[in-house]
Amino acid sequence: MEAYATALTYAIPGFFVLIIIEMIASKIKGVEINNSMDMISSLSSGVTNTLKALLGLAVVIVSYDWMVQHLAFFTIENSLLIVILAFIGHDFAGYWSHRFNHKVNIFWNRHIIHHSSEEYNLSCALRQNISAIIGIYFFLYIPMAFLGLPTETVATVGAIHLFAQFWYHTRLIGKMGWLEYVIVTPSHHRVHHAINDEYIDKNFSEIFILWDKLFGTFQAELPDIPPVYGVKKPVETWNPILINYLHMWGLIKDAWRTEKLWDKARVWFMPTGWRPADVREKYPIDITKNPYTRKKYQTPASTLFKAWSWFQLIFVNLLLYHMLVSFATFTFSDVALYASFLMISIFSYTTLMDRHPLAIPVEIVRFFFGFFILYQMGNSWFGIEQYMYGASALIAVYILVSMMATIYFARFEKVEQEETIDVQVSQ
Repeated sequence: MEAYATALTYAIPGFFVLIIIEMIASKIKGVEINNSMDMISSLSSGVTNTLKALLGLAVVIVSYDWMVQHLAFFTIENSLLIVILAFIGHDFAGYWSHRFNHKVNIFWNRHIIHHSSEEYNLSCALRQNISAIIGIYFFLYIPMAFLGLPTETVATVGAIHLFAQFWYHTRLIGKMGWLEYVIVTPSHHRVHHAINDEYIDKNFSEIFILWDKLFGTFQAELPDIPPVYGVKKPVETWNPILINYLHMWGLIKDAWRTEKLWDKARVWFMPTGWRPADVREKYPIDITKNPYTRKKYQTPASTLFKAWSWFQLIFVNLLLYHMLVSFATFTFSDVALYASFLMISIFSYTTLMDRHPLAIPVEIVRFFFGFFILYQMGNSWFGIEQYMYGASALIAVYILVSMMATIYFARFEKVEQEETIDVQVSQ
């Protein structure tokens, strides 16, 4: 985990640089691809996923290390061949786990966050889950274990494989010639994120597009059918923590409400979106039928409020970065305390972005929790003074100002509801 934290200290700045480059390029091209509130939600989701990883919130049913010790039939000496096979193995496993996440009701809850943005840009690539805490796809790694691929190599290549999926979340790159036949390109992945009937549940591959062509799930981006992004049942919130559990909450309610025991049992494992007939009739849900007339989620946001929301995101990321560079010196209780504060912070300011009544109560909890941490640590914020003199006092001021700003924006700022955006796409 320490190595992962170190890798993130390089990866996160890299992601931000590429996102800024994309923003500049979109302005030059005159293509609107970003929405401030959506971007803040996406980038906040990336923080929550990082915190989940640092906390080790994952239950592994069968570890890869155990499998390779007990199932290996071969010993491969060539280190380059090991890396290549590990990369292909990860890509094969990624295709099928991705496909299962889309196709099975309960597994969709592990993945909905990634598709929840109604925009498509590099920031939405960082919408990663915190809800998948049980490693259920261990069986997909059995082929690598049979080959005896070392655990350390598989883990390292896995991180590279994950980071390599970032770049193609963009609308600014068109078709890429012969590469369209080999790798997953932005065009292929735009199809995957689209809710158009022609595109839904297509292009599950992560690096090599071969898997979709081999297993019958490939769909090219069509020039006369521009993709519309999001999910069929819009999440209608900026809060990434809530988004992670919206689908699960819906399944729980459906299982509780249906009268048939068989439906209570099978609702979890039916195709994604399936609901018992009695529940579907009594508790209908609005599903997007025509993506071209869908209305994007928006909330009232003045220029000042958008600036404040960006400030919150930036400050939380600076604290996350401090956590990463200091990770090796932290105890688990330090990590848990720090991560909890950052999670509450994200929940607070994204709830405020939703203009939800819970914003002030959550901020009050955050206020007292923040000062509790300062008190417990002798008025020092996790030893941050070694990097910046007076930083703990600055954080105390920030917590206080955040409380005051939340009350102001929630109770006193009067902002007219912006018109909900209609998605206008010419076919």
